[in-house]
Amino acid sequence: MSNKLIRGLLGILALTALPVAWAQDGDEDAAVVSGFSEPATQTAEVLPLSEQSLLLGFAETDQRAIVVGARGAILVSESRSDWRQLEGVPTRSTLTAATAVGNQAWAVGHDQVILHSVDGGLTWERQHAAPFSDDNVDDPRNGAPFLGVLFLDANTGFAVGAYGLMMRTDDAGANWTLVPITAQSEAEAEEEVVGEADDSWTFSDEDLALEEESNPHLNGIAATGSGALFVAAERGSAYRSRDRGLTWERLQLPYDGSMFGAIGYEGDHVLVYGLRGHVFETMDLGDTWTAVETGTELSLQGGAALGDGGAVLVGSNGLLAWRNAGDASFQTTKLADAGSLASVLPVGGSGQLVCAGENGIINHAIR
Repeated sequence: MSNKLIRGLLGILALTALPVAWAQDGDEDAAVVSGFSEPATQTAEVLPLSEQSLLLGFAETDQRAIVVGARGAILVSESRSDWRQLEGVPTRSTLTAATAVGNQAWAVGHDQVILHSVDGGLTWERQHAAPFSDDNVDDPRNGAPFLGVLFLDANTGFAVGAYGLMMRTDDAGANWTLVPITAQSEAEAEEEVVGEADDSWTFSDEDLALEEESNPHLNGIAATGSGALFVAAERGSAYRSRDRGLTWERLQLPYDGSMFGAIGYEGDHVLVYGLRGHVFETMDLGDTWTAVETGTELSLQGGAALGDGGAVLVGSNGLLAWRNAGDASFQTTKLADAGSLASVLPVGGSGQLVCAGENGIINHAIR
């Protein structure tokens, strides 16, 4: 086993703070290779108490809200209060994020699965899947999960994930192509070639640091009112694009820890959130940053925009943090029995929230 494969396995184990490595069972309609049923191509089971299972990402179509999670679960709700799990979802891989434009929706997750719906999230087809392959063990992105997804319109979209993984479509997902957002320097590439010749089971801290810095996990992607794109990544990295994703520029945040998500506002206003309660805000797409006090050291793993530059963030141990406007301070509370929270959906401007995470769906109201 090569050093790169070992590094890849270690990285996958450390991808998120949530327990998303769930076992996945076999199914008679799965693609079977050497006796193994591939979760990426199995049909998800409809399970009891699905509202209380691990759920990771919301989206809203014109007709209903969607939440996705473990074992390919997709739940929908017209009321945002009563949820039902869908039958026939064409994957059992964990789904980590979703997005929607009109009545089209996309969901992404482990095994590089991408699903698509054209009827407001009621039925789904699989557009892409690329589970780990023994034929490409030296590629750190081999089988790496998607962690975020964004569509700019009904045709152009991006999926981002571990080890610098980014894919783009310009035809609503009929075709997806890799985007070399984290292209390595010649020196890094040469060192990588040397490293591949070493098949030992040991590796140095320098090896690990080089791999992580060259291909940081891309944890979330957002668009701003100006049409710019912003990607939150690990190890203090971020990426921005001013031309709808045709070219990308790498940035360094004023903090070396990981950011798990980004929220885009009007103009070039972006807020990023992540490890140990850190939040940073920029009005110029990352040229300058301001640290935002949150009053917590718990990691922030999901977020959504509120009006007037406000934001609501969720995280570890049931943490909920919010500010009602851009010039307001964050308030915090903990939702009892929620476990770690991964995503939040504001319901109109009423202060009602739907949160999702380790223990499923939690409703809460803020003032």
